[in-house]
Parts: sequence; C-alpha cells; structure tokens
Amino acid sequence: MRPLLPLLLAALLAACASEEPAPQLPAPTQKPRVEATPAHMRELTGVLQTPPSGSEVELALMSIDSRDRPQRLLGSLVLNGNGGPLPFRLLFNPKSFPRGERVELRGRASHSGRLILKLQPRLILQPESQTLGPLQMVPAP
Repeated sequence: MRPLLPLLLAALLAACASEEPAPQLPAPTQKPRVEATPAHMRELTGVLQTPPSGSEVELALMSIDSRDRPQRLLGSLVLNGNGGPLPFRLLFNPKSFPRGERVELRGRASHSGRLILKLQPRLILQPESQTLGPLQMVPAP
C-alpha cells in the first residue's frame, strides 16, 4: 500500500489542477418574452392596487349560485404581494363559462395565514378577454 501512496497523491494533485477558466462573456440582453394567450383561452388582466409586501394574493373566477355561494372554479391565480401595484393575468376557457349563471372575479390577500384584504366581487358578463384596469382591495373583516 505504501508504494502506491505517492502515485495516488500525484493522481489527486493532477486531478485538482485545472486550467484557468475562460473569461465569461456577458450574456446577450433579451427583451422580456410576452407569452401569447392560447387560441382557445381567454384572459382577464388588470392591476391590484398595492397588496402588502410578503402577502399571498389569490384570484379566482367562479360561477356563483343565487345564494351567493361559489359553484365552480373557472380559473385561478396565486401571486405574491410586493407592496406596489401588482399586475395579473388570469386565463380561463370560454367553453367552461356557464350560460345563465352569475360569474364573478373574487380575490383575497393573506399574510402569515391571516386574511387581511379582499377584492369586492367583480361581475364578469361575457366569456371574452377583458382588461379590468386598476382594482382596489379593501380590508377584510
């Protein structure tokens, strides 16, 4: 075993030796990619006004019954609040949009598992892409 020790050490040193790495070239700058909406899908876009930093914001497009109870989820989205305006893009399939039922966009923000803000329900009348603009969240009871 002793006669092999110098050989093993030499092999280890040779393995650790490396050439100087080539200088890193700066990565080419790319424009942010805007994802296209699939042809069969529609979207609701807008901006939530200032959910607190560190909050978790949930948006849901839902069919609602006559007793104001959610019946079916048509699309949902979870975002992280950043303390400033928070843009969103919620996709949904127009074929799943129920005829003759009320459809609403609902939202809530929680921080450390506690509900802190909610979005007043926003009625969505047609299964088309829509820009809702700025939406204000209000303190949750």
